Amino acid sequence: MSGMISRGIAIGVALLALAPAPASAQDTRLSARLDARTASAVMRVVDSARAQALPTEPLVQKALQGAAKRAPSERVLAAVRELLAELGTARTSLGARSTEAELVAGAGALHAGVPAATLTRVRALRGGQSVTVALGTLADLVARGVPVNGAVSAVLSLVERRATDADFLEFGNQVGRDIAAGAPPAVAARVRSGGPGSSGARPATVPGRPDNAAPRGRGRRPTGQVNPGRS
Repeated sequence: MSGMISRGIAIGVALLALAPAPASAQDTRLSARLDARTASAVMRVVDSARAQALPTEPLVQKALQGAAKRAPSERVLAAVRELLAELGTARTSLGARSTEAELVAGAGALHAGVPAATLTRVRALRGGQSVTVALGTLADLVARGVPVNGAVSAVLSLVERRATDADFLEFGNQVGRDIAAGAPPAVAARVRSGGPGSSGARPATVPGRPDNAAPRGRGRRPTGQVNPGRS
């Protein structure tokens, strides 16, 4: 499997790698980067999340990212409030027992425009398995330019075929390489997922991809049989 990790998933992992800090430390981080009024307003949002048993560290990181980009205070606060709402919707859609990683991934998918009903569908299809990587892949596809409907179709197709987390990571990497090589994002996602309309097509429509050419001495591999875990 390629060593590349999807951008959306990497961001989620980076956020979760930061251990939640005590409230006083969070206040110090915010007050060091934001004006007093904005820092206080952000802390109220963080306190609200804590009271609802929702993840708080992603909210702090969102505010710090806005500060690093020198975004106006109003925009920073709006972004933090929006993320809180997305985390709440993600929990409603995925269930009260969802992990912090799943909620962060779900919020990312919602922010990308994925319908809340899709999160519920992915949860139902995955059963007791984590949905973190599947939802992270979904958000990443949209970020790469795949239309929301196409991204949802591709990911659900893989979920229904019981793709593993490793399969999702490799699938995302393959789509990213195909797009970089010139394939339309929607086509790359559809072909690589083996979704509707991919039968009879071939990854060789993506220029410059050596793995798209038929192997010497063997017939061309049907596109509909592309395994997300293989390239």
